Amino acid sequence: MIVVTRLNGGMFGVNPDLIQRVESAPDTILTLIDGTKLIVAESMDEVIARVNEHRARVLARSRDLQQLSTETVHALPGPDPADDDDPDPAPDDQPTATGGQLRRVR
Repeated sequence: MIVVTRLNGGMFGVNPDLIQRVESAPDTILTLIDGTKLIVAESMDEVIARVNEHRARVLARSRDLQQLSTETVHALPGPDPADDDDPDPAPDDQPTATGGQLRRVR
């Protein structure tokens, strides 16, 4: 959401994905995709800057979450290759859980 100001001073949030058009004639008019028209105190340039900032924040947050997800996966404990007595187990070996880790048994 971006926060904009009504001409009477009240503030409200608008989903920038629903803005179809921004006009300046002389007041700034936001036209939403459903045809609703909103008159705001901010200039057209201010509204555009807020929309751009909002989208940049969404992309940055998405990147941060993706990086966090990747770091979490890499931080999970896995089997220690040094504990594996049989480096090339047979494909029909069934894994079993012992001591919290999966091990292949014959």
